[in-house]
Amino acid sequence: MTMTPQKNDSQSRVEIYDTTLRDGAQGLGVTFSLVDKLNITQHLDSLGVDFIEGGYPLSNPKDEAYFQQVRELDLKHARVCAFGMTRRRGTVAREDVGMNALLDSQAPVITIVGKTWDLHVDEVLRVSREENLEMIRDSVDHCAHHDDGVQREVFYDAEHFFDGYKGNPKYALATLRAALEGGASRLILCDTNGGSLPECISRIMGELVKAIPDCVGKLGIHAHNDSGVAVANSLTAVRCGAVQVQGTINGIGERCGNVDLTTVAANLKLKMGHDCLYGENGESTKRLTETSRYVYGVANMNPVVNQPFVGSAAFAHKGGMHVHAVQRIAHSYEHINPEQVGNARKVLVSELSGASNIAATLGDKFDINDNRALQREVLEKVQDLENQGYEFEAAMASFELLLHDALGRDRNYWTLDHYRCSISKHNGDVPVTEAVVRMRVGDNQGDEYRVDEGDGPVNALDGALRKCLKDHYPQLASLHLRDYKVRVVNATAESAAKVRVVIQFAGKVEGKDQFFGTIGVSENIVDASWQALTDAMTYYLIECGVTP
Repeated sequence: MTMTPQKNDSQSRVEIYDTTLRDGAQGLGVTFSLVDKLNITQHLDSLGVDFIEGGYPLSNPKDEAYFQQVRELDLKHARVCAFGMTRRRGTVAREDVGMNALLDSQAPVITIVGKTWDLHVDEVLRVSREENLEMIRDSVDHCAHHDDGVQREVFYDAEHFFDGYKGNPKYALATLRAALEGGASRLILCDTNGGSLPECISRIMGELVKAIPDCVGKLGIHAHNDSGVAVANSLTAVRCGAVQVQGTINGIGERCGNVDLTTVAANLKLKMGHDCLYGENGESTKRLTETSRYVYGVANMNPVVNQPFVGSAAFAHKGGMHVHAVQRIAHSYEHINPEQVGNARKVLVSELSGASNIAATLGDKFDINDNRALQREVLEKVQDLENQGYEFEAAMASFELLLHDALGRDRNYWTLDHYRCSISKHNGDVPVTEAVVRMRVGDNQGDEYRVDEGDGPVNALDGALRKCLKDHYPQLASLHLRDYKVRVVNATAESAAKVRVVIQFAGKVEGKDQFFGTIGVSENIVDASWQALTDAMTYYLIECGVTP
C-alpha cells in the first residue's frame, strides 16, 4: 500500500541536520583536523543549519577535544549534537562509559543510534531482541532525563530502519516505540544501506504513522546514496511527514555517500516552499555554493562540476542555440536564477558554440557585441584549435588571449630565444631537474639568461622564467599556481600521444582575488606546460594593466 502524502503547509519548517563532521568524514579520502571541524562548524552555522553533528566523543581524542572547544564558538543558530550508540549489553546506561561520554560532552542534543533490523540484533549484536529494546529505551531515557543542569534533547537514529521493516515490521516498530518511551524527541528513519527507492519510503512511512500515531511530527530521514536516489528519498520522506533531513554537504560519506544537503535544501526551499535554513529574505540559500566549495577545499577534494545547484557547470551553457535563448529569456534553459543559490551563469566557448557564445562570454569586456565578423573569426579559430586538442572551458584566460590577437593588440612582453630542461637521476638518488630560459624582455637590448632547479620540469621552468621577468614585471610575484592537470588527447598514439595541460592560477588584480585557467597542447608535455605557463603570465600582466 502506498500512502497519500500528508498535506504540508507550504511554509512548514523542515529541520536540516548536518553530519558532515561525523558521517561525512567516513568517506574515502576525507579527513578533518580539529581546526577544520571547528571552522566548518562556523560555516554551517552561518549557512543556517539547525543541527551540527560533531562526532562521537568516545571514539577518539580529536572528537573529545571538539566538544570542549566548540563551546567557545559564538554560534548564532545551530545546535551541536553528540553522536553515540546505545549502551552495551549486560549493563545499565548510568554505568556505561559511552553514555557518560555523551553526557560529558555537554552537547545540547544527543543522537543515539540503535539496531532496528532483527538481522543485526541476532547476528551482529548477538543479544536477545527484548534486550535490544531495553538497550534503546534505557539509553534514550538516561540521556533525556539526566539531571546535570544541561538542557538537552535526544534524537534516536533507527539504523537500517527500512531494511528492518521489510524483514520484520512488527519488531522494527517496537524499536521506535522503545525510543519514544525513553523520551526521544525525534525518530530518524535511516536507509543505512542506501538500497531503498522512493516508493518504498512512501509506503513504509504511511504504514508507520498509522501504526504509531504518536510519531507524527517527530520523524526524520537519514538517506544514503547507494542507489543514487538519496535526494528523491529525502524529499519523499518530507512529503510523507518528515520534519528533519539528515545529510552532509556535497553528499560526502561512506561508500556512495550521504544525501547532499545542498541539493536537498535548495529543493525544499526554492521548489517545495518549505522553511529551512535560517536567513532573511532567502539569503540563506545564497550561501549554498560558497559553503559547498569551502567544504570541498577543507576536505582537499575536487568539486563535482555538474553537482546540482552549486556545481560550476550547473548553469553553464555551451550549445549556441541554448546561449541565444538564455540571452533572451534566462528561464528558457535555467530552472532557477543561479543567484538564488549563490552560483552564476557561465557561457562556454567550444566547437559547439555559436557566435552568440563569443558575444555572451566577453562581448562587453572587448566591446565586440556588434562585431559579427570578428565573432565568426574567433569561433572558427576555436573550432580549429579544439580539433587539435584544445578545450577552453576551463582555460578562459587562453581564450581571451585569442581575442587580443584577433583585435591586433600587442601582448609581446618578451621574445623567447630558447628554453632547455635536463633531468638527471643516479641509481637510488632523487631526480634533479634543471631548466634554462633565454629571452629578450620588452625593449631591453640584452637577453635574460637564467637557470633554476625544481621539483620536476614544470617547477624548474616556472622558476627560470620568473627569474627572467621579475625585475621587469614585479606584479608576477603575486601570481601563483593552484592546480595542474594533464590529459592524453589521442590515446591511440600511446606514449607518443598528444597531451593537453590545463593550469589554474590565482592572483590579485586591483586588490581583488582573481582565478583563471590556461591551456597548452603538444606531443611534448613540457612544451604544453610552457604554453600554459606563459599564457598565464601574459594574461595576468594584461589584467594588471601592464603595457608591453
